[in-house]
Amino acid sequence: MDYITQIQEIARLAGAEAMKYFNHIKENAVSCKGTPKDIVSTADKAVETLIAEEVRKRFPGHGMFGEEYGRREQDSPFCWVVDPIDGTQSFVHGHPFFCISIALKENGTTIAGCVFAPRLNMMFSAERGKGAFEDGRPIHVSGCDKLSSAVVATGFACLRAGLKKNNMPIIDRVFPIAQDIKRCGSAALDLCFVAAGRVDVYWEIALKEYDVAAGALIASEAGAAVLDMNGGTNWPSEGILCTNAPLVPVMLEHFREALGTIDPS
Repeated sequence: MDYITQIQEIARLAGAEAMKYFNHIKENAVSCKGTPKDIVSTADKAVETLIAEEVRKRFPGHGMFGEEYGRREQDSPFCWVVDPIDGTQSFVHGHPFFCISIALKENGTTIAGCVFAPRLNMMFSAERGKGAFEDGRPIHVSGCDKLSSAVVATGFACLRAGLKKNNMPIIDRVFPIAQDIKRCGSAALDLCFVAAGRVDVYWEIALKEYDVAAGALIASEAGAAVLDMNGGTNWPSEGILCTNAPLVPVMLEHFREALGTIDPS
């Protein structure tokens, strides 16, 4: 089955729907999920509904796990993991760094995924074992081997969640050393930027599976190491680190020195 073509088609349809709200063709109301920092828009819900309808039409019986409406058809071996608009803060404020993130899992393993940024017209995609691509061109992680030469990216879901163990001590350690910091507000795009070598390191605390499922596959297929922030495989519940092999031990040491062990609480 050629899943990746179907995923890309669905992502482009979802992107077109998102742009109707971004360009004010459709009205986009914004509300808070729980705190003033955690927002959801009409567009988020409409785009997820469109994706769900396309999945149901093309793949009847497949399950889905979306940010806005949770889990559906949980008895299926296939599950579509969807963030309809990753970067809602950017989206509602007119910034271009938002995307549609769609991953397909079979029996718990991600087998294909794409991240489509419609305002930027950038499509990242991967199938397990077949490499990673941007707009059809192969992409690879950078060869940067020193933090002092590295462009790093992170996010602040941990602050929205009110976690005591958050990014601030890590930032105090890493930012004075790194060459530069990028902050686009979309975990999925940050992972793809590592995959494409535009960013050398990305990490974040307090993300959900739908934030990272597609981007993590794309990054790993591009040669990145995708780990939790303790150096294990329990991402994103124990944070997520995405970088090339030489920078893994450097970053893990900074995490340990700054916070000790990262845990889901």
